[in-house]
Amino acid sequence: MEPLSDLRTLADFKSLLIRLASPEDIRKWSRGEVTKPETINYRTLKPEKDGLFDERIFGPTKDWECYCGKYKRIRYKGVVCDKCGVEVTQSRVRRERMGHIALATPVVHVWFFKGAPSKISLLLGIAPRAIEQVIYFAKYLVIEVDEKGRREAVKNLEKARDERLGDISSAFNERKDVLKSEADAAKEKIEGKIKDKEQSALALSEVDLDFRKKETALSEEEKSTGEKTSQLFDNLISLVRAIKSLSVLSEEEYDELSALSFLPLKRLI
Repeated sequence: MEPLSDLRTLADFKSLLIRLASPEDIRKWSRGEVTKPETINYRTLKPEKDGLFDERIFGPTKDWECYCGKYKRIRYKGVVCDKCGVEVTQSRVRRERMGHIALATPVVHVWFFKGAPSKISLLLGIAPRAIEQVIYFAKYLVIEVDEKGRREAVKNLEKARDERLGDISSAFNERKDVLKSEADAAKEKIEGKIKDKEQSALALSEVDLDFRKKETALSEEEKSTGEKTSQLFDNLISLVRAIKSLSVLSEEEYDELSALSFLPLKRLI
């Protein structure tokens, strides 16, 4: 028996219940899957195959005639054309037949997250605004946290922080050594070129002053770079430690954590 065929003989009813159909019910009622967004062909003005008006799914557009015209007239009633796959029947069946679209990713029905109160918000214990941002691809929802992976991630981050700070210190020490070598070379050049002791002492003091200024600037730059690096790693470590199931992450936080394997993330619920 055809799905929903009992509704054809319905004469009266006492009440009407509107609810969402389950995927199983939708597949049971469906006559086929719509896989293309096309509607009708602009040349032939006939429905496109696998499109939103496909005759194989919804029925013929002309009474007792298949898509290709191989079978015509009522004597072929109920015959499915072996060429185009369209059933020979009345065109009015298109009013009651339905197809379905298989979604590539899950979606949330508006009934469940809109309205007051929001069903999803109450169920998950998440603010409606955050739920809406997850649904509309603005934020991410954490669905699971691997505790072992979290500990390893924190350990790796701390190790990476120490290594990075060590690299920064080594790089600035090399720059200071180069600066000192340049100052020593300048002093030797002055001592060999200027014979007057007072002028030589004055030139050497200028070289020392310039060296100290550059050294101080390097030290301040090293301190600033180290503090910024430590702050970045500390923020990331704090984020990793604080993350939990059903947490909502921003795009920036997701990008920071995307390289870590302990955290499965999803855009959609």
